[in-house]
Amino acid sequence: MLLKTTFRTALAALGMVAAAAAGLNALATPAPDDEKTGGDTTVFATGRNAFSFPLANLPDDERTRFSIGNSFFRRNWVQAPASTTARDGLGPHFIARSCGGCHVQDGRGAPPDFSRGLKEQPVGLLMRLSIPGKNAQGGPLPEPSYGDQFSNFSVLDVLPEGDISLRYDAVHGKFADGTPYQLQKPRYGFSKLNYGPMARGVMISPRIAPQMAGVGLLEAIPEAEILRNAREQAAADGPVHGMVNTVWDAPSQQMRLGRFGWKANVASLAHQTGGAFQGDMGITSSVFAQETCTSSQKDCLAAPRGAHGQGPEIDDKTFNDVVFYTATLAPAARRNPRDAQVVQGQKLFAQAQCAACHRPSYVTSQGPQERFPRLTSQALQGQTIWPYTDLLLHDMGSGLADGRPDFLASGQQWRTPPLWGIGLIPDVNGHNRLLHDGRARGVLEAVLWHDGEARGSKESVLKMNARERAALVKFLESL
Repeated sequence: MLLKTTFRTALAALGMVAAAAAGLNALATPAPDDEKTGGDTTVFATGRNAFSFPLANLPDDERTRFSIGNSFFRRNWVQAPASTTARDGLGPHFIARSCGGCHVQDGRGAPPDFSRGLKEQPVGLLMRLSIPGKNAQGGPLPEPSYGDQFSNFSVLDVLPEGDISLRYDAVHGKFADGTPYQLQKPRYGFSKLNYGPMARGVMISPRIAPQMAGVGLLEAIPEAEILRNAREQAAADGPVHGMVNTVWDAPSQQMRLGRFGWKANVASLAHQTGGAFQGDMGITSSVFAQETCTSSQKDCLAAPRGAHGQGPEIDDKTFNDVVFYTATLAPAARRNPRDAQVVQGQKLFAQAQCAACHRPSYVTSQGPQERFPRLTSQALQGQTIWPYTDLLLHDMGSGLADGRPDFLASGQQWRTPPLWGIGLIPDVNGHNRLLHDGRARGVLEAVLWHDGEARGSKESVLKMNARERAALVKFLESL
């Protein structure tokens, strides 16, 4: 692991191993030697733990809180009743026993490899479910028997909802120089459905757990800058016209601009965390106080609850500490930014107009500091960061479409994912699966799935020769 001496010393003391400024062009790119992706929050780290360090500028007292939140993020919850009420209440249905079960080492999930005969059900891949229509806040309507998320695990005496199956169809193509490529298009299915058939017209959307490092900095990007992205794209010539998603935020009890999730369907880390506790682990909180059992799931409804059934299964202090932990995970510095191949790839990235959606830089503001000061840190404020995203929805064409609307997002729209840290995923998680369902095996395949508003950029990449493609990949993996 490569760590700057001062940062390594600070971590050792804790025992942990674990947009340019307003007025600059939104398409500006960093200098070749600009390593600090998160400004003063940046950590210089590689290897298995690269996504798991606190902000480099986090004060000592907040590092202690980071460690507490980390423990509840990583450790397994257990079925109620248990000898301790601090971690009981798992399920009745769930897909993971801890936050770290999906976000291993605070990193990215991957689809299961059923082709090798593996029988385990997926953990880092979840399936969103809904039926046509909208709920009271304008969001998706859950499937009547299985809810808004399919759970393939359960506690004792409760049936799992069923099994997920996955296979791939080959998609063939060629670059302009004649080099062939092959993509894989996933086909999902369900079996062993224990609560009857799903509703006719059910809409299904697979979602891979993304890496967590830097999400607090994304929350601290001024809303005005995201709106500016949409406004400038609307006024520009060309096909790129991103839009914001307006979504229900449970912690603030209001409609807000979405910036998290694959369809920008979540406005805050507090909502994202509460929703994951409820949907992924079956852990209730004051934000999401009800279990997700449907009326068809009698065994789920009858199962014991955590905290002796006297209140939320995770208390507010612990919940807030987990939110704080996720908000203060640091982005890692770029690797080899002055390498000649990386510099060439950066130029090709700009020439292909990739930055039209993957806006390189912002300066952070307060984020939720004013309204929810216990959920974040002032260390996030005033940082020049390089996440490479506009946080807007874009039509990515029929090849990537899930056909499932989510608030204002259509079935063909996806939020521009941040690119920082993308080259460290193999170090942290041992794979390089990208896009919302992990279908892409590396950054080049991810680019080749682009269509719709991004078709022009993909066509530019298709015209690149082998050396140029390698340089583009090298640049992206340096971020």
